[in-house]
Amino acid sequence: MATKAKTKTKAKKEEPKEPNFPKELREFIEAGVQFGHLKSSVHAGMYPYIFGTRNNVHIIDVAKTKEKLTESLEFIKNLAKEGKTILFVGTKLPARQAIKTVAEKTGMPYVANRWYGGTLTNWSSISERIAFLKELRAKKGSDEWNKYPKHERLEMEKKIKKLEYNLGGIEKMEKLPDAVFVVDLHQNKLAAQEARKTKIVSLGIADTNVNPKLVDFPIPASDGAVSSIALILDKVADAIIKSKKGKTAPKTTAKTASKRTKK
Repeated sequence: MATKAKTKTKAKKEEPKEPNFPKELREFIEAGVQFGHLKSSVHAGMYPYIFGTRNNVHIIDVAKTKEKLTESLEFIKNLAKEGKTILFVGTKLPARQAIKTVAEKTGMPYVANRWYGGTLTNWSSISERIAFLKELRAKKGSDEWNKYPKHERLEMEKKIKKLEYNLGGIEKMEKLPDAVFVVDLHQNKLAAQEARKTKIVSLGIADTNVNPKLVDFPIPASDGAVSSIALILDKVADAIIKSKKGKTAPKTTAKTASKRTKK
């Protein structure tokens, strides 16, 4: 009697399903906004913005990111409607190009290479350095330039390059800004501290390793992923550009901003 061949049916392995994030949060997830730093480097002030951990890395709650970003954008819109100035700061390598892009799009000043100590707290000295840069440029573009010996011209060209590298992004800033947006609060902590000392409203991206109270408007997000920085700054740029086209809003800048939280 013939025996029927037994057929074994292999159970299909079900692929793990992706979390069903709301549509308005998916863009944050796709940009890697949620990836913080290692658990060992967490700042206690960031716990309210942390969703959990994965592979010993803190995961930021993107719902909180959206909430805090919305608050920041509302404030930025009012500044832009009133024609106020926002200084963008981000000297960390992943932030440099994004900082330049948002500044050029919006016509705002920026610092992308090095934060000069005293940029805000000693603005008069920084203004003198900017004036010196303009003076050297004017000299180079005049007939007077060729009257200098070659070694002096080379020395002046070196000074021009150095000043442009450090101060080029703020050379059109005639006075202190009305607000400062810091991309990397760990590397540019001094910028946030100077803003506080000079009573300038500050905003910034707060990764899991920094104190969110360094700024008035913290936005919990990764400051190491280019895509995370770009997403947030794109939204900031759009808010500024659209608001500049609108009517002037009632004055609700630094004086009417919420009270600063002390460290």
